[in-house]
Amino acid sequence: MTPSRPLIGMIVPPAAGEVPPEPPVLYPNLEFAARGLALPRLTSDGYDAVIDRAAALAGALKQQGAAAVTLMGTSLSFYRGPAGNARVLRAMGDATGLPVTTMTDSVLDAFRALDAHRLAVATAYTDDVNRALQDYLEHAGFGTEALEAMHLTEVDDIHAVGTQRLFDLGAKAIGKAAGADALFISCGGLKTLPVVVPLEQAFGIPVVTSATAGAWGAARLTGHSGRSPGNGMLFDV
Repeated sequence: MTPSRPLIGMIVPPAAGEVPPEPPVLYPNLEFAARGLALPRLTSDGYDAVIDRAAALAGALKQQGAAAVTLMGTSLSFYRGPAGNARVLRAMGDATGLPVTTMTDSVLDAFRALDAHRLAVATAYTDDVNRALQDYLEHAGFGTEALEAMHLTEVDDIHAVGTQRLFDLGAKAIGKAAGADALFISCGGLKTLPVVVPLEQAFGIPVVTSATAGAWGAARLTGHSGRSPGNGMLFDV
């Protein structure tokens, strides 16, 4: 029997494997389940330690009834470049036979939906991860006009970042990025939903975040439009 609400499987960095807070708020008519990678730190060594588990977790989510699966980690999917992202997507698809995506692909699709090409960027990351992000964005055709970062590596520290700090970081990036046509806040562990609309109202440009674009891209895997009015420009497209 087909469930009345599609179940979307999410592979998340923390070991606890909890569904992130944003998807159920944005899409109350969808169901979500998650499995955790137990990412130790936001560093290349940390990503390398867990990324090869993505396919197995995708398979477990399929067994749980998922109709689609996404890897909810931006740096996890961009740190090895486009070829690395393609490999993890292929492994997830081979393990499940389901529609799959990554948070990085969802973010890029969001930029395209908003016709945004010149970006102000705010991240949680250290310099080496920021360089990998900028290289990935450039390869995909998006320019980084300015980048502000918090230089965090610990998952708990990222989860502890508050709304005011996120707003201030985004505002600082926009202030340094003359002519930017969108702000991108990168790191799925940052609780960005509360700052999207305030930043858009303050500066008049779309705000794309890992957490919100990840939820948007995941919903679209099931045939959902992705719309969620009142939650920012992306969700009105």
